[in-house]
Amino acid sequence: MTILKTYARLWTDDLDRALPLLTELTGAQPDLRLTFHSVGLAAIGDFLVIAGPAGERAKYAHASATVVVDDLDVLAATLRAADATITTPATSGPTGRFLYARHADGAEIEYVEWVPELVQRLIRS
Repeated sequence: MTILKTYARLWTDDLDRALPLLTELTGAQPDLRLTFHSVGLAAIGDFLVIAGPAGERAKYAHASATVVVDDLDVLAATLRAADATITTPATSGPTGRFLYARHADGAEIEYVEWVPELVQRLIRS
C-alpha cells in the first residue's frame, strides 16, 4: 500500500469565493470539483476545499486530512493491525472508494482509493 497524495482540508461557506485566492496561491486550477451529498468539494494543489453550510460541513469535520492511497483493502488491514478503528467502512463515492479511520492515537483520517482514471490524470501524469 502506498500513499499517493495527502490533502489538507480547508472549510468554507462558499467554494466560488474560496477558489480564486487558492488558484493564485497555488498557481493551479482545481484538479477536481464536485458535489458530494450537500457539500461542494474542490481539490487544488495540496488542499481539499469543503464548502457548504456549517451544519453540513460538520458531518466531515472529524477527519483532519484526506489521504489518497493505491489500495484501500490493504490499507484497511494495515489500520486494523495497528489497532485503528474504521469508523466509516469502505464506501463508493464519486472519485472511487473511501473510508474513515481513527488511529490508535486518536487522529482521524479520510482515506480514498481513486478510480484508475484519476490516478493516471492527477498522480502519474
